[in-house]
Amino acid sequence: MSMILEVKDLCKQFPKSEFKLDNVSFSIPKGSIMGFVGENGCGKTTTMNCILGTIIKDSGSVRIFGEEMTDAATHIRDDIGVVFDSFPVPVKSTPRKLANAMRCIFKNWDDQLFNEYLERFKLKPDTGNFSRGMSMKLALAIALSHHPKLLIFDEATSGLDPVIRDEVLDIFLEFVSNGENSILLSSHITSDLEKVADYIMFMQEGKVVFTEEKDVLKYGYGIMRLTAAQFDALDPREMLTYRRRDYQTDVLVKNRTAMVAKYPDTVVDLATIEEIMLLLVKGESL
Repeated sequence: MSMILEVKDLCKQFPKSEFKLDNVSFSIPKGSIMGFVGENGCGKTTTMNCILGTIIKDSGSVRIFGEEMTDAATHIRDDIGVVFDSFPVPVKSTPRKLANAMRCIFKNWDDQLFNEYLERFKLKPDTGNFSRGMSMKLALAIALSHHPKLLIFDEATSGLDPVIRDEVLDIFLEFVSNGENSILLSSHITSDLEKVADYIMFMQEGKVVFTEEKDVLKYGYGIMRLTAAQFDALDPREMLTYRRRDYQTDVLVKNRTAMVAKYPDTVVDLATIEEIMLLLVKGESL
């Protein structure tokens, strides 16, 4: 399987801070979307900045399109589209003025494509003073209009209403449909990731807890809803984590089908990405 992004043993320690990226490793195949989840402060944005070189990593390697990402690798940057969770547009700027600047930055800038996205997002070329939602749509239009091969989005759908968010997700699927382009998509809106992601990477306290196919998480993992007696009868080796509630204990298991067969008198629900994340963050282990 050909990889468009390969991160290996990435480490970053900030001075006077206990936080660090601790040997972060993952890869994204061509033609796929990697959903990136984790609570605030877990290291998602730092990881993305290290990938892009806007933060200098302490150690590890980042390979994009098979090449090591360095300060001199400007040709690699031409093929990357980036949107972070804020896009401060100067008060007097307009999409047309920004397009003039982008034309000087990206060798593959496409005015026609940019205008098509402006129309699609209902943005006027000569109007400024954007709301947060409009700024995010403008950032998306810019990121997509120089024909990138890799998109890196940090909360790109935040601030968008559900209708526009759904349209943006369709654009993401269109982008990877050629089998050559890929997306690294960080989002707290896990329902968006369930719609479009092929893989999910979960990070906690600077470490990658798992990278898994989305369908394996959705249809393979399960949450057992157990009474106290049922919980006591469960083999500890079969649970990933658990969380006690008032009248039951929720147990995250990796093989829902096997648990249903082995414990037919228990309830074993399908798990959402959000439920898996919450149990991993707030749950306990034996």
